[in-house]
Amino acid sequence: MSLEGRVALVTGSGRGVGAGIALALAEDGADIAINYRRDEASAAEVVAQIEKLGRRAKAYQSSIDDFEQDVEMVGLIEADLGPVGILVNNAGIASRGQSVADTEPAELQRVVATHAFGPHYLSKLVIPKMREQTRGDIIMISSVATRGLGAFGAPYNMGKCAMEALAYTLAKEERRNGIRVNIVAPGLVETEMGRRLMKATAGVENLRDLDKTMAFGRVCQPEDVANVVRFLVSDQNSYLTGERLYCDGGGPQAF
Repeated sequence: MSLEGRVALVTGSGRGVGAGIALALAEDGADIAINYRRDEASAAEVVAQIEKLGRRAKAYQSSIDDFEQDVEMVGLIEADLGPVGILVNNAGIASRGQSVADTEPAELQRVVATHAFGPHYLSKLVIPKMREQTRGDIIMISSVATRGLGAFGAPYNMGKCAMEALAYTLAKEERRNGIRVNIVAPGLVETEMGRRLMKATAGVENLRDLDKTMAFGRVCQPEDVANVVRFLVSDQNSYLTGERLYCDGGGPQAF
């Protein structure tokens, strides 16, 4: 229970990768603030699972790209659970797969704001009290998209690159205050978003059909990403900050 006494805020944790991270951190002893935007029922279910582990948990609705909503959410978390010592910026949305010429300004604003502005707002809000703790951790859940920067995904690519730029900047600013800032960059993960992506881009209905083409014979699971995060925020990580760890099985396989 290496995280006993620590409070973690995991954004976008009502389902998918965020839910996997929230449950893993609770298993390691943390109390968890579940952030969600729309799916209240799923967030409530994650809270119930965490409470069964004997940890405190509560769900907070907030669109993270709205600074005023973030101010309210962080204030409520501090009142309910205590100051945040672990911030996992996981919430994300996909782009619509358009070329730059065909991308609407509203989509660019929405996607970049979610991936870059939201993590900046939340980091700004939690860092002052995080500095007062023995240790603080900020994790950015990025993507292998920043390695390839493929076509037809400019808003997503731009948002994730900006998120990583924030992480590298924060790591330099805050290491003197005992705060470690790191990036986890998954590839395709078996989540609702991953299923929608593969259906739209490759016509794949069942991700199990991809297992034989993936590293280690299976599609990456939320728990795989969560295990990287739980290491980074644990006492076992005493000296890593400003690092990006890929969680993609070593990249695409060639047959």
